[in-house]
Amino acid sequence: MKHVITKFCIALILLMSVDAAAQDFQGQAIYQTKTTVDMSSWGRGGQMSEQQKKMIAERMKSMLEKTYVLNFNRSESTYKEEEKLDAPGAGGSPWRGMMSSFTGGPQYKNIKDNVILQEQEFFGKQFLVRDSLPKLEWKLENETKQIGQYTCFKATTTKTVDEMDFMSMRRKEKKSNDEKKEGETTADSTKTESDNPLDEVEVPKFIIVTAWYTPQIPVSAGPAEYHGLPGLILEVQADRTVMLCTKIVMNPQDKEDIKKPDTGEVVTRKEYNTIMKEKIEEMRQMYGGRGRDRRN
Repeated sequence: MKHVITKFCIALILLMSVDAAAQDFQGQAIYQTKTTVDMSSWGRGGQMSEQQKKMIAERMKSMLEKTYVLNFNRSESTYKEEEKLDAPGAGGSPWRGMMSSFTGGPQYKNIKDNVILQEQEFFGKQFLVRDSLPKLEWKLENETKQIGQYTCFKATTTKTVDEMDFMSMRRKEKKSNDEKKEGETTADSTKTESDNPLDEVEVPKFIIVTAWYTPQIPVSAGPAEYHGLPGLILEVQADRTVMLCTKIVMNPQDKEDIKKPDTGEVVTRKEYNTIMKEKIEEMRQMYGGRGRDRRN
């Protein structure tokens, strides 16, 4: 009997040790992200020179090329932009502040609870966007490649695009006369160009996403909202955006707390998008009206 009790105690200690090790497990991954923009569709009708397009592209570079830090354990992760000082002469970077409303703040994911939280500041007000994790139906491929010291496997999925996803926005293509339906030409001729900036752009309903994950780090985590593969996602190619892991530190000596954010008005993504569109319309009415008065 004493022998059985001893065995039981040893097994219990081993189980507790494994559980403690699982809880203590943590990693950090650094990602470089880059989004390309097709400037050829901007400045229609010769309104913008090549030099002007180049200047705008250079200004947008800091918004489209970023470094993010992913801290993860077995079930949770935080993903946020690496903090950097503005370059000299940036003057507070009003463009950066404005576009951060579209590109998102620090993000928290919990695989067990099936929840994603995104901190978001919009025109001085703090929001906490809460939703279920997006359902990504991954197709696992046989193709492999090496990223650093890790062997990665390819996976693809079709993802529904958020209607206010700035990174996927593109200028609408005007229809040619041949493409217009019968009676559409006459109707168009009576319209003036819209003052609403959202009428000038469009977002694709779906995009193909390619991910590369490594089973050598067996966690279902990845950058941004991507998750659900049998290994850490080290690279994502989504529409015009590429996210590439450049550094991994497993069980870092100085672990960062992976905490669920709780600051800001809690809204769903759909509710937040509605708030954004209403504010954009409010600004259009305020500043667009003045522009029309000056023209008249």
